Amino acid sequence: MGGLIWRWLLNAVALLITARIIEGIRLEGLVSALTASLILGIVNAFIRPLVILLTLPLNILTLGLFTWVINGLMLKIVSTVVAGFNVEGFWAAVVGALVLSLVSGVISFFLS
Repeated sequence: MGGLIWRWLLNAVALLITARIIEGIRLEGLVSALTASLILGIVNAFIRPLVILLTLPLNILTLGLFTWVINGLMLKIVSTVVAGFNVEGFWAAVVGALVLSLVSGVISFFLS
């Protein structure tokens, strides 16, 4: 259980950093970051696998690059649900998903 909470906190920090880097992403405070991180984790665990399965032919056709669009879509969905978290536009969502993934990976690398 401690590992799950630790991962949640790391993702919240990564989301805060991503919001500072990407101009089209706004995050208002730590509570919004924690809430968005929690809901993003739930969305990625339950909805994302179904969307990836349904778009598998397109994902194969683009050699996996469509996954970034899906990740951006998940980020945009979460921004519509969480107060204080806003993703403005398609490209902000896609680039934000890429940066979020990179920042989260770097944080995990240095803390493990």
